[in-house]
Amino acid sequence: MDKFIYKKSAGITALSASLSEFKYKKHSHMEYAIGVTLRGIQEYTLDGSLQLSYQNGVMLFNPEQAHDGMAHNKVGLDYVMLYIEPQLLLEIIEHKDIVRFSTPIVYDYGLEQKILSLSKAILSEKDEALCSELLLSLTDSLFQTNLSTDNKKENVLIRIAKDMIHTNLEHVLKLDEICKELNLSKFQFIRLFNAHTGISPYQYFLNCKIERAKQLIEKNRDIYSAVAECGFVDLTHLNKHFKSVYGTTAFEYMSHLN
Repeated sequence: MDKFIYKKSAGITALSASLSEFKYKKHSHMEYAIGVTLRGIQEYTLDGSLQLSYQNGVMLFNPEQAHDGMAHNKVGLDYVMLYIEPQLLLEIIEHKDIVRFSTPIVYDYGLEQKILSLSKAILSEKDEALCSELLLSLTDSLFQTNLSTDNKKENVLIRIAKDMIHTNLEHVLKLDEICKELNLSKFQFIRLFNAHTGISPYQYFLNCKIERAKQLIEKNRDIYSAVAECGFVDLTHLNKHFKSVYGTTAFEYMSHLN
């Protein structure tokens, strides 16, 4: 049976998930995502390569790194995941620019235990002060190793395109306006965007809308205002796309946070 439980504390979202039939569609998150496979094998495609995270595997996703996800076989899959805002992580490590994990999956018992400790504290609603201390300990372990590398500068045209998409989330994707600004044909732009991000412009636009809706739900505890502000047709429209990325409907997600 598929099950997804989300909780949030100290600026970190924790997910406890069990998968059997559910499959995530290709998407990306604005946050760093750090998790542990507890049972079964997690299968996903990342940067065009198939990844398999076995039991005790530590999974490391960079912000805006496109991926899908599913259980590798009929045994199913249990895992936990932490979603951490980039600015929070950079504040902790006192770094101005985004750093990126260079390895998608590692097997490190000490790191695994720190992820499990923090996720357990958040999911069981421990004090925020404790969660912050556990986050600091986890972050120190992550960045005192060779798991991270300095980020290469993002392509200027891609950055401009992303900024234009973010400022117009409540409307339909205006490819023509973006292409005119970049002086590219529609097909040149789609090919360039795919090559640099691993995801199509429309998928990226839709992901941003879903992410924005999630942020509004967390802030206001109002699903219908999120539907309106993010330009979804109705709640059914939001739920369809929300579930494909988070495994749960917008209402179920909100009920976990209360």
